[in-house]
Amino acid sequence: MVVGFEKAVSATKSVVTSAKKAPTTLSSDRVINFARGDPTMYESYWRQMGEKCTVVISGHNLMSYFSNAGHFCWFLMPELDRAIRRLHCVVRNAVVDDDRYIVVGNGSTQLFQAVLYALSSSYDPDTEPLSVVAAAPFYSSYPEETEFLRSGLYKWAGDAYSFEKDGAYIEVVTSPNNPDGAIREAVVNRDGGKLIHDLAYYWPQYTPITGKADNDIMLFTFSKATGHAGSRIGWAVVKDIEVATKMVKFMELSSIGVSKESQLRAARILEVISDDCQNSAPDKEENFFEYGQRLMSDRWEKLREVVKRNGVFSLPKYPQDYCNFIGKYTDPSPAFAWLKSKDGLNCDNLLRELKIVTRGGTNFGVDSNYTRISMLSPDDDFNLLLERLSAIKGTTINGNN
Repeated sequence: MVVGFEKAVSATKSVVTSAKKAPTTLSSDRVINFARGDPTMYESYWRQMGEKCTVVISGHNLMSYFSNAGHFCWFLMPELDRAIRRLHCVVRNAVVDDDRYIVVGNGSTQLFQAVLYALSSSYDPDTEPLSVVAAAPFYSSYPEETEFLRSGLYKWAGDAYSFEKDGAYIEVVTSPNNPDGAIREAVVNRDGGKLIHDLAYYWPQYTPITGKADNDIMLFTFSKATGHAGSRIGWAVVKDIEVATKMVKFMELSSIGVSKESQLRAARILEVISDDCQNSAPDKEENFFEYGQRLMSDRWEKLREVVKRNGVFSLPKYPQDYCNFIGKYTDPSPAFAWLKSKDGLNCDNLLRELKIVTRGGTNFGVDSNYTRISMLSPDDDFNLLLERLSAIKGTTINGNN
C-alpha cells in the first residue's frame, strides 16, 4: 500500500494523464468548481416554463421604500408573504399559521446576522459576548458570518459537541445539514439556550418531508428552494414578535429593506410552483419538486456507482423515509455530497490534482480526509465530475496498477 499523500497524488497524476489520452465525449482540461452551492442545474426546468414566471414592472411602479407601512415588516411585499405561506402549506414542511411572523431578507445570510442581533441584543452588554455554536460538521460560513462584524454581543464558540460553558448560548441547527445531509436536532440542550433552525434544504427534492417544522426561528432561502440564487431572497418564520421586530430593525439599518423587484419575482415563481403542485389534471406534467427529486435521485445514483467502483472514497448512507409531499417512501438526495477518503488522504487536495475544486473538511470543523462536493451544477460539469472520479482507481492509489 502506498503510504503518504505525496505518493498517492503521484499515482493519481498518472491516472489523470492516461484518462486524458483515452477518447471520451466529455474529456476536458478545464477546472470544474464544485466548492460553491450555485444551484444552476434547475435552469433547464425554468427555461421550459416559458413566460409563466414573467413579471412586468413599469417605470413608475415600486418607487416607495414601503411595501406595507402598517406592517411590522414594512418592506415585505404582501404578495410574497402570501406566496411563502401558501407554498409551505402545499409542501407541508413548516407551520406558517397566522401567529407566525414572516421576515424577508437579502438571502438567508442577512437573516442569520439579523437573528444573531435579535437574540443577543437583550443580554447585558457588560457581560461577555453570547456564544454561538453548531455541531460539526457545520456550515463553513457560520464562523465567518458570526465574527465578521466583530460584534461585542456574540462570538463564534465552535463545535456544539464540545461546548461546555455555562450560561446563555445560541445553537444553530441545520437540517438537513450542510455539508453532510444528515437530519439534525439540537445538541447542547441546556438552560439559557436559544435555537436557530436553518432549514434551507428541507424541501422534497433533497429529503423526505416527514412533518411540519415548528421551531421558534426557521430560516429558508429562495436560492435552494427553487434555484434562483441571484434574486437574493430569504425568509424567516418566527414565533416571537419581539425577535421578529428586532430582525426587521437590523435589516432596516443595514440595507433599508429588500428589493421589491426581487420580491415580486419570487412571489410569482412560488405561486407558479404551488399552482403546479395543486394541479390535479390527469395529463399534468411533473411539478418542480417532482422534477428536482427525480434529477437529484438520478445524480446520487450515478455518483454512488462511481464511488463504489473506484474504491478510494466513501459516501454517507441515508435512511429511506416516507415523504408526505411525494406520497411514498423516498431516499434523501442532499444538495451536497460529503466525500471521505478511505485512506485518510487530504480529499480536497487529491481532487484538485484532477482539476476538481471542492471545499475541504477543515472548513466545516472536521478532518481533511473529508470534502464537500456540490450536487447542483449544470449537467456538463456533473458528467465531467463523474468522468474524472472514474479515472481514480483504488488499485492505483494502493500501488497495485
